[in-house]
Formats: sequence, structure tokens, C-alpha cells
Amino acid sequence: MDISLQPWKWTELWPYAVVVGVLLSWALYHFLAPASWRDWAGAGVVQAFVIALYAEMYGFPLTVYLLAGLLPLKVPLLHSSGHLWATLLGLGQLGAAIETVLGYTLLLVGALLIVKGWVRIYFASGKLVEDSVYGLDWPTIPSLVFAPIIIFIYVRLARREERRLDEAFGSAYRAYRESVPMFIPHREALLLLLLGA
Repeated sequence: MDISLQPWKWTELWPYAVVVGVLLSWALYHFLAPASWRDWAGAGVVQAFVIALYAEMYGFPLTVYLLAGLLPLKVPLLHSSGHLWATLLGLGQLGAAIETVLGYTLLLVGALLIVKGWVRIYFASGKLVEDSVYGLDWPTIPSLVFAPIIIFIYVRLARREERRLDEAFGSAYRAYRESVPMFIPHREALLLLLLGA
């Protein structure tokens, strides 16, 4: 049987996302039954995480894979083609393998950090935990590293787009550029836009 003629055999995994989400939710509420209102609120946050995790793992990437058929790309219906970046960049099997190893490494490191944090909190017996993973102000580290890179890439892209617009529209675009700043709008224009005038 030619699987490529029946793509739904490979891509209809939304029901699995629902089943796994329901089973994990049942386990969460059965074995870790919340006792107080605050515990229920915390369980709701964990529930949202579980739903988001499995929707992201089974639902969204496969939906993107389906929608990728609308793009002018020839993406074969193979397991390795499910690795979005390797497929889009044309890196083939080796790219898919590298992406898999990198993904599992990041997943393992993230899971270990979560477990390490939970263990610290559990054994703290209600005391404030200030060491281990809680000794870092973690979100600022990647932000500090990636913010300049992202800003550099965005500014370069914006300048390239401006050159293209200048070539396409000439003096009309240059006049527009004189009245509308590149990144930060004029205060008056912004206020008029926000106030709906």
C-alpha cells in the first residue's frame, strides 16, 4: 500500500493529543489531588501546561506540516520531513538527525532543570529556596544573549527592505521615509493613532 496516497494516516494525530492530555490530567488529579483552593489554582496551571505541551507536540507541528503543502515546496511524506527546519533548509537526513539530537538534548536539560527545581522545593518543607536553579535569574540570561542578535538581524532586514522599496518607488518612497521614521514613530502620530483621531 502506498502511504503517500493516504497522508491522513500520518498526520491525523490530534486524537492522540487529546487522549494523552486526558490521561495525564486524570493522573494529575487522581494521584496529586489538590486539597485547597490554592492547590486547585496551581493544578490548573499544570493542566494548561500539559494541554499546551501535547497540542504542541502532536497537533500544531503536524498541522504546520499539512499546511506546508500549500507552499511552493516539495516536501515528501517521510518521517525525516517532519523536522521542519531540516526540511525547509534542505539539509536532508543528516539535518533531521542533528535536529533530533539537539532537540532531545534541550528537552533533557529542560526536564532535568524542572525536576531539580521541584525536588528543591519539595525538600525545603515550606522554606524559601534560594540556591540551585533558583539561584539564577534565568530568563534574563537568554534575553541578554539573544536580544542584540535579534535586534541586529531585524535592523539589517529593515534596511534591506528599505533599499528595495527605494528602488521600487524612488522619490515617492523617499518622501514617505522623510515623514515616517524607520523604527520609532513620531509621538504626535502615535497619539493620533491610539486615540483614534
